Amino acid sequence: MTIKVVRGNPTPEELAAALAVVRVRAAAVASAPSGASGSRDSWSDPARIAAHRLPQPGPTTWGRSYWPG
Repeated sequence: MTIKVVRGNPTPEELAAALAVVRVRAAAVASAPSGASGSRDSWSDPARIAAHRLPQPGPTTWGRSYWPG
């Protein structure tokens, strides 16, 4: 992996901190089970809300208008 600084002049400490973050993130992605990303995709899917009945209009509707879990 090659990383190139294209703007600015980071100190060695700043560069080391940035590289540490990149390495930790890459290690976390590499060690994550393959099913972990699927649950995140299904959580953010807007069709998930359409599967539930929407609240009927009325004075207490605002209290039932949250995203169902």
